[in-house]
Amino acid sequence: MPHATAPPATGHRPRWWTELPLIAVVYALYSVGRLLVRGDVSTAVDHGLAILRLEQALYLNAEHPLNRLFTSTPSIGIPADFAYASLHYVVTPAVLVWLFRRRSAAYRAARVWLMNSTLLGLVGFTLMPTCPPRLLDASHGFVDTMAQYSAYGWWGEGASAPRGLSGMTNQYAAMPSLHVGWSLWCGILLWRHGRHPLIRAAGIAYPLITTIVVMGTANHYFLDAVAGAAVMGLGALLVKPVIRFADGVKVRLAGVLPGGLPGGRKRGGASTADVSIPATGSPDVATVSPDVSAGCKTSTGERIPGQRTTSADPPGTAVGGAAARDAADADASDDAPAAAR
Repeated sequence: MPHATAPPATGHRPRWWTELPLIAVVYALYSVGRLLVRGDVSTAVDHGLAILRLEQALYLNAEHPLNRLFTSTPSIGIPADFAYASLHYVVTPAVLVWLFRRRSAAYRAARVWLMNSTLLGLVGFTLMPTCPPRLLDASHGFVDTMAQYSAYGWWGEGASAPRGLSGMTNQYAAMPSLHVGWSLWCGILLWRHGRHPLIRAAGIAYPLITTIVVMGTANHYFLDAVAGAAVMGLGALLVKPVIRFADGVKVRLAGVLPGGLPGGRKRGGASTADVSIPATGSPDVATVSPDVSAGCKTSTGERIPGQRTTSADPPGTAVGGAAARDAADADASDDAPAAAR
């Protein structure tokens, strides 16, 4: 995903005290929006059955054998339930923090990519509410492993929501699977920016394991996982346009806000450190004061090349220069030799 992980061309390293509120606001909007877009249950069931029939027609129905394996083998099913209920809340922020601290050049693009895809997922939940396999009628052959092994964890019958809080989650937000989408985001970034072989191996394993887990626990169909990957791809393509738009908004705001751009830069591009106020004239007018001497001084009788002299000055004396001042002092001194007076 070169569009999503390429470093931004301009800008400074983001500050954590601005990043945390931004991420919190976006996630809060996503969570509230996910609750508000609950569709009709019968419509969600129809969509789930349509996906199941399509998978069976395409011989893609891997959910049934995986679900039977997880149901009959607690040593697999219980860890899978813990992974489903917790990893996307832990690994995704951990990768984001790791990028912020260790790969700051790639952080902004990665954060925009994640936010783009998450909001696109919200659009998918709105347009296509989908009943997950575990909520279909038992005649379809699926078992809710989260409910089966709920005594081992904090969840109940409401997917990964804590017991008694199932009403605080939208259980029909299955298409696309952001569990798979976020794990793919983590995997690509770990593979691309990780230097240790174990980190890069984790980048490959994590999205694959997540895809197996969401199907084996009967929380998603295989096509939900495919849609999750597609959403991440579309979010990656939108990274550069979104960053350009955000930068344009910042420039326009800097043009109307007092103080100009951050870092003491003015709209014309000159630094405030390069601007000085002249000793005379209007205090409201700023002029640029170039340093023509570059730190060098002239000796007595030496003239700066190209500088004009007046007819009253002796040869080699610059107007207003250091040589003129020295000659005047010498003439006024009683101790000066006669040749100098």
